[in-house]
Amino acid sequence: MEEKIGSLLQESAELHGRLGTLVPDIARAAGMWIDCIRAGGKVMFAGNGGSAADAQHLAAELVNRFRRERAPMAGLALTTDTSVLTAIGNDYSFREVFAKQVRALGRAGDVLVGISTSGSSPNIVRAIEVARDMGIGTIGLTGAGGLIRDMVDCAVCIPSASTPRIQEAHILVEHILCEILEEAFS
Repeated sequence: MEEKIGSLLQESAELHGRLGTLVPDIARAAGMWIDCIRAGGKVMFAGNGGSAADAQHLAAELVNRFRRERAPMAGLALTTDTSVLTAIGNDYSFREVFAKQVRALGRAGDVLVGISTSGSSPNIVRAIEVARDMGIGTIGLTGAGGLIRDMVDCAVCIPSASTPRIQEAHILVEHILCEILEEAFS
C-alpha cells in the first residue's frame, strides 16, 4: 500500500512539474477574467461530475473571496440549479443544459469557463458554441485531448490523459487564476 501511495504522489508531482509550459495560457485566461470583471461582466463556469464541483468552487471564490477581503465579483456556476438542469435535460437533452443557461444569462463581454477532463464533453462543447455566437469569451480547462482546445479563445490543457491527475492540476490552475484575479483588484 505504501508503495502505491508513493507511486501516485510521484505521478502527480511529475505532472505538476510539467505545468510550467502552461504559464502563457494561464496568464491569458487570467487576463480574460480581469478584463471581464473590470467591464462589469460575469464569469460563468460549467463542468460535469468533479468538474461541476470545480465550477461551484470557482463561483464561490469570486462571489465571496479567495484570500483577501474585497468586493464581491460576478461568478456563476451553471451546475447548481437542479430545477433548471432537470427541466432542460428532460424537455430537450443533457447536451443543452449549459447552452440554454448561457443563452439566458450570458451577455457579450462575459466569459464562459468550460471544464472538461476529456476535452470533449458534449454539453460543454455546445455551451461554447452558443457563447461564441453571443460574443462571450471562452476558456477551456481540459486534459491533453479533445475538441474544446480548438474551439475556445483560450485553452489550458493539462498534459495528461489521467482523469484524477487532470483534476488535481485543474484545481491548482483554478486557484492560480483566482489569486491573480484577486490581486488585480487589490
